[in-house]
Amino acid sequence: MLPKARIHADPVLEFEVDRFESLPDSLVLLILNKVDDVRSLGRCSAASKRFHGLVPLVHDVRVKIDHVVTVDGDAEDALDLSSPKPRNILSQFLKAMLSTIIKPFLNMRGPNGTTGRPLFPQLAQHSPAQVLRNFAHVRNLQVELPSGDVRTEDGVLLKWRAEYGSALQNCVILGGTVVDRKPVGGAAEHEPSSEDNGSMPESFYTNGGLKLRVVWTISSLIAASTRHYLLRSIIKDHPTLVSLVLTDADGQGTLCMGAEQLKEFRENQLSTSACSNRTHVPACNMKLKYAPYLELPGGIALQGATLVAIKPSTEGSNGGGHISRKETDAFISGAFDGPLKFAAKALMKRRTYLLEMNGF
Repeated sequence: MLPKARIHADPVLEFEVDRFESLPDSLVLLILNKVDDVRSLGRCSAASKRFHGLVPLVHDVRVKIDHVVTVDGDAEDALDLSSPKPRNILSQFLKAMLSTIIKPFLNMRGPNGTTGRPLFPQLAQHSPAQVLRNFAHVRNLQVELPSGDVRTEDGVLLKWRAEYGSALQNCVILGGTVVDRKPVGGAAEHEPSSEDNGSMPESFYTNGGLKLRVVWTISSLIAASTRHYLLRSIIKDHPTLVSLVLTDADGQGTLCMGAEQLKEFRENQLSTSACSNRTHVPACNMKLKYAPYLELPGGIALQGATLVAIKPSTEGSNGGGHISRKETDAFISGAFDGPLKFAAKALMKRRTYLLEMNGF
């Protein structure tokens, strides 16, 4: 009969130390900076006393806004942003309750397992600025709105990117109707016009094409200036910021500010519009480039492809100084990715039509 084996605890395992606790704080901060999402960081903050102290020190933060409610609403009155009903996201941006950001924080236990007092008391203010005040050393910030600001018809592409200091410095708009190209060997549904010599076709003026592009331009500038206005308190509360990007889940528009632009924003008085909560759009010079049909990589094409490059007509102290043509061209060519980058570069080679617009 075989003797019975006895199970003994491994003395090595009994006294094994927590390897993660041996990591230096600087390395843990590098890991937390890769997390960047503010909700995930909130959950990390509740994991331990150590994380609770390190999370507010992260440099890279991303705030994704999923729901917006009315100023006097509560979490139960959140707007369904997938609803076809009209919505005014930007006017409510800083006063909105961000329920999907707030809930992970409010439902957390403290580092000692206690409940009742939220880890981030300021979240009761329901503002992105209040959420971010818990982070003392933010250097790179990305805020994502739930949707684009400019309504377009189905199948219409509209993208814009704006660069700001205390006022508009550069803006580029790319638009057109997306067309699926036929497979190789098949009959193409849309073919480039044989009369395309780089000039604007007469039909562009008579069928409302030019008017539509003007509407796109004004709407995009209003969206950009409204986003710019709403960033005031965030920039004021975070002097360590060196990069700020405000975009949307649809990828329609992007507002960006670098270190020099953020510094200039803080040093100069903001010029606001008298009619609404947005910054003033200065008088601008616009360069419009157009192609009736433009084939892009990836099996798609743009019909009525349009590129509008916008710069303030007078660049004074609030414009952030003189911006060279080379810098402007670099901004335009780098404003979009993938096939749209190809489209922007192709349109930059087209004939230029100059337009002027008064400030508003």
